[in-house]
Amino acid sequence: VQLQASGGGLVQAGGSLTLSCTRSGRTLMNHAVGWFRQAPGKDRSFVAAISRSAVLTYYSDSVKGRFGISRDNAKNTVSLQMNSLNPEDTAVYYCAALATASTRRLPRTAEAYPYWGQGTLVTVSS
Repeated sequence: VQLQASGGGLVQAGGSLTLSCTRSGRTLMNHAVGWFRQAPGKDRSFVAAISRSAVLTYYSDSVKGRFGISRDNAKNTVSLQMNSLNPEDTAVYYCAALATASTRRLPRTAEAYPYWGQGTLVTVSS
């Protein structure tokens, strides 16, 4: 499974960005997808995840109410809308996928996801 994360960039505090996770050539519709981030000098941490049918979504406490995850299975894309960004959101953001037959399986740990994209850098200036 080849994933591509895109949409990162430089934004001022209070601004917004939308990240996209796509899979080349084949569908993502049978996969739960998660977003994780890794700030300099820190471990990779969970941001948000969406189940294969979008029945479930989870968010970390630090982004709840500011970020929104969604998916368009027809376009093989999972998006992460990030609003009210602050410098603490600065990190490399990774999308990850897990093939699953369950509409309710939705891990929040990086170890549960076998497929990863290359990461996209988000920098929020103060």
